[in-house]
Amino acid sequence: MKRHFWFTMILVFPLIQCTSSKDMDDCAVNMTPAPVKMVKSKGCFELNAGTRIWIQSGDPEQEKLAQYFKDLVQPATGFELDVEKYDGTVPPNRGIVFMIKDPEVYRKEAYQLTVRKNQVVLKAAEPNGLFYAIQSIRQLLPPQVESSQKVADLKWTIPMIDITDYPRFPWRGMHLDVSRHFFPKEFIKRYIDLIAFHKMNIFHWHLVDDQGWRIEIEKYPKLTEVGAWRVDRGDADWSNRKPQQPGEEPTYGGFYTKEDIRDIVAYASDRYVTIVPEIEMPAHTASSLAAYPEYSCTGGPFTVPPGGVWPITNIYCAGKESTFEFLEDILSEVMDLFPGAYVHIGGDEASKDEWEKCPDCQRRMKEEGLANENELQSYFIRRIEKFLVAHDRRLIGWDEILEGGLAPEATVMSWRGMAGGIEAARMDHDVVMTPGSHCYFDHYQADPSTEPKAWGGYTTLKKVYSFEPVPAELNDHEASHILGAQANLWTEYVTVGSQAEYMVLPRMTALSEVVWSPAANRDWENFAKRINTLYDRFELLGWNYSEGSFQVEMGARYDQEKNAVVVTLSSEQPDPVILYTLDGTDPTPESMVYDTPFVLDKTATVKAAVMRGDEIAGNISNKDVNIHLASGKQVGYVRHFSNKYDAGGTFALVDGIQGTRNYSDGHWQGFEGDDMEVVIDLGESRSVSKISVGFLQRNPSWIFFPEWVAFSTSEDGSEFVEWGRVMNDVPDSEAGTLVKNFQIRADKQSARYVKVRARNMGVCPPWHAGAGGKAWIFVDEIVVE
Repeated sequence: MKRHFWFTMILVFPLIQCTSSKDMDDCAVNMTPAPVKMVKSKGCFELNAGTRIWIQSGDPEQEKLAQYFKDLVQPATGFELDVEKYDGTVPPNRGIVFMIKDPEVYRKEAYQLTVRKNQVVLKAAEPNGLFYAIQSIRQLLPPQVESSQKVADLKWTIPMIDITDYPRFPWRGMHLDVSRHFFPKEFIKRYIDLIAFHKMNIFHWHLVDDQGWRIEIEKYPKLTEVGAWRVDRGDADWSNRKPQQPGEEPTYGGFYTKEDIRDIVAYASDRYVTIVPEIEMPAHTASSLAAYPEYSCTGGPFTVPPGGVWPITNIYCAGKESTFEFLEDILSEVMDLFPGAYVHIGGDEASKDEWEKCPDCQRRMKEEGLANENELQSYFIRRIEKFLVAHDRRLIGWDEILEGGLAPEATVMSWRGMAGGIEAARMDHDVVMTPGSHCYFDHYQADPSTEPKAWGGYTTLKKVYSFEPVPAELNDHEASHILGAQANLWTEYVTVGSQAEYMVLPRMTALSEVVWSPAANRDWENFAKRINTLYDRFELLGWNYSEGSFQVEMGARYDQEKNAVVVTLSSEQPDPVILYTLDGTDPTPESMVYDTPFVLDKTATVKAAVMRGDEIAGNISNKDVNIHLASGKQVGYVRHFSNKYDAGGTFALVDGIQGTRNYSDGHWQGFEGDDMEVVIDLGESRSVSKISVGFLQRNPSWIFFPEWVAFSTSEDGSEFVEWGRVMNDVPDSEAGTLVKNFQIRADKQSARYVKVRARNMGVCPPWHAGAGGKAWIFVDEIVVE
């Protein structure tokens, strides 16, 4: 059984003022995101069947909020709370009191929450502030309040407390890509519930991309009749799927009717979540061009791709007036469905190859005096922005919309790092920060060998929590243009809702504190402790979440004096209890407890895990520590590795631990566009019969297996005898992340020096997105036996 922490909420404490998240442990109140200011005092309010909810007369928003609170607590408590109205000037002195437009509360989205023995008062200047106060009450109640079934024999207590709270940023967003895989309406509502629970307020709905058009447009019915469906290639890796063949029937997909969207928009509005729809242009348009090829440069034909496409060459024709009429018609229907201020138009990853060849586009460039195709894209975006502004909307796009010149009132969403956001802010444009380094939740969050298939990268819970949306390079005026941040969930490898939840939880919890709480209040160790109380709530709500933050990281170094490998174990968790074994068995609560680095003088399988409460949390880490003739020996580099991927230096290839399927785990040594060639000095002549070396391939990241690996030995370091070459038998187009050992055996031979050379293919192959660019080889652990 997992530990439950609800009992801490009814303990008696002296008066304590909490002005930072670090203080909140002392208050025994575990709220996330951390409030701006909190003072806890002795005693508690008890919610019971006789508790009344008081709302101000004549306020329909408060009526909806009162109903929301009733519906929230009724299943677990069994209470059907009565709602009463008061005149708005003299609040009742008992029950739960809603009060809006209070002059003391002046910040946007702010609230004040006061809990006394007989009364709970929620004050806000706006209804959304009351909603956030309700979310705080939710976390002050025992976790069992999230249960869908009545909980017997439990007092529903709220600690006596004063909270003053407001968000740091106005844009606190979460994105979901429904083009790669369609998610039903019920899950979209569930995703909005996750957003609202975390006091976030933006749902960026990626409705359109190459692989599917998901929104009904009445004027152009083929967008959903054709563009919403593709052939099913679910048995192949996303990046290696064969296009639709003649005679094949597209059956995989789906779309949202206008009725669906209106229902979802209303649902989000009731939770004070604004939906920002994304309609991609000028590229990522294969699904729409499959339906209406006349708006392309070539006229088609096109099919909806069943998997990855690169480069993104399918593009709307910027030279045809009919293209803009088509898009304006679509956007008109989109704006009718979504009342929010922003419409996202994408603008990313547009290859201009078709524009370069298109006579209509070239004529447009000449007529408009445009110097190049980047300026043509800027022209395209400016025309769309002018249309949106005329309808009282604002354009937002990925940071590529900076190329060729930024539209006058555009907001930039900076995803390729922070540079685009910095540039836009210095031009007095608003910015939402969403760099791939911290905010792409399609990345792995723990050791890939223990995680579901993901796009790549490595973004842990702690890394998300470390994110600072305001770059230090900006002055105060420029920084005022940073609206906030959001996380993005692209779904190439996320096919169902439960997997989407797993990818965002609890990383969105970390981001919610980044965008809500004052920067000075953030404290990783305190957050890591507080979030443990949320896991119980997630389980009761049926939300699938990752325990990747409990993953044990293993490190190793060779100790020359001890002639042994020293192994270190660590975790993101503060003060973790790490259990480990050396015999290949899974750790149990009775296993050895790690407290200091330990020494291995022989090959062993190390398994380790962190305890959470009284049981193992997360996945078990597993590493083979290989002690062999070359362990810790001097490695000479004939060709030097890249400083971008040095894996810790010259002992990385003989430290006893091989890299994982995560190419950025710190164990893989990279060689860019060049062969790998190293010579290992064993220190003295030894009898050698086997040499092996591990390589990694991940072709989307330009990493390929070597063409061949040659093995040689020598007694004097000058004259080498080649044992042979092992050829690669894996195609460079093979998708996924692959690890392969190249090895060679021979009769025992005396040797002091071992040379290993791996032939880099040099440049990415013609079929690759980076064709002609420098190819990488990634190598780790040369084993000599």
